[in-house]
Amino acid sequence: MLGVSPDPVSRVKAFDEKYGLGFRLLADADHTVAEAYAVWGEKARYGRKYMGVERTTFVIGPDGVVQQVFRRVKPAEHDGLVLGAVAAA
Repeated sequence: MLGVSPDPVSRVKAFDEKYGLGFRLLADADHTVAEAYAVWGEKARYGRKYMGVERTTFVIGPDGVVQQVFRRVKPAEHDGLVLGAVAAA
């Protein structure tokens, strides 16, 4: 399992050291990965528009094929959904 963040390496490293996530967290500061997976785009909050990442989970099988995509899930449901998908893959 790994995560991808749009933050620079230094911030990703500090975040991982602080929270000890237990999986690799990669930096994608130039948004290459986010754009390839179509999760980088315009967002809006409190009437302000800005560019950012849509929090999305991709379950990718051992063959490198995307098995399932979870977009805009509720945090309370996310773990169960992903663990179920990983167990099924």
